[in-house]
This record gives sequence, structure tokens and C-alpha cells, in this order.
Amino acid sequence: MQRILKLLAVFMLFAGSAQALEPREGWVVLHSEKSFEDLIKAVPAAVETSEIRIVSQASASAGAKAQGITIPGNRVFGLYRNDYARRMLEASIAAGIEAPIVLYATENADGSSTLSYKTPSHVFAPYFDEGGEALRALAAELDAVFKSVAEAAVAK
Repeated sequence: MQRILKLLAVFMLFAGSAQALEPREGWVVLHSEKSFEDLIKAVPAAVETSEIRIVSQASASAGAKAQGITIPGNRVFGLYRNDYARRMLEASIAAGIEAPIVLYATENADGSSTLSYKTPSHVFAPYFDEGGEALRALAAELDAVFKSVAEAAVAK
């Protein structure tokens, strides 16, 4: 009985988190009618035709599933490219802690999904004084790349 109550508590904790993310300062939040599973397949396809690459992935929902726990789907895709990294580091060594920049796919309670990301300009803003125009230019370039990838991923 104790175990059932604990599992119920975990379920209740995560049940509310299946709501769509709301916009936040510096974030782009794109709603998709695609299911979560379709969205996480669409992200790599969108990246494949872009100027950036997936360099990391993580999923708390996949990890929870491996432990027998079901929570709403989520996956973080870390995107970057070596020449972007070199340009960033030439401008600001400290900015390196922010790479890769991520796309965040989440499952919504209604079966749809959301793809969110912090704009590279927002991510790198704390380093602009140090990184100067070179870092600002890279951030603006990456803003366009992330916009293109995200919009392609959520498109029908």
C-alpha cells in the first residue's frame, strides 16, 4: 500500500506538468499539433537540412520509463557545430559554458507537443560586454538558425 501511495504521489506531481509551456523572457515557445513522438522525430530531420548539428540529447521521461515510471514526454536536443564553438570561444571563453544551446521538446496533456528554446542572443547576452561584436554577430546568426530548425520541426 505504501508503494502505491508513493507511485500515486509521483504521478500527481508530474500530471500537472503535461501542460503546454508558456512563453518566458528570452524563450521561443512553438506549439505543434504533432504528437511528442512525431516531434522528437521531426527535430533530427529538421537539423539534418540545417547549418547546425545535434551534439547531445537527454530525456528525463525516457530515464523514468526505464525505472518503470511514466511522466510526460520531454527531450532536450543540444545543438551546435565546431566552427560556432571556435568563434564563440575566440570572443568569450566564459560563454563556452552555454554550449550547446538546446531545443526542448515537451508532451502536452492534449496529445500535442511544444518545442521551446532560449534564443542564442538571450543565452549569450551576459557575455556581450566581454565578447563584443563578434559574439553578438554569432548570436544573431544562431538566432536565425534556431528559428529555422524549430519552425521546420513543428511544421505539418
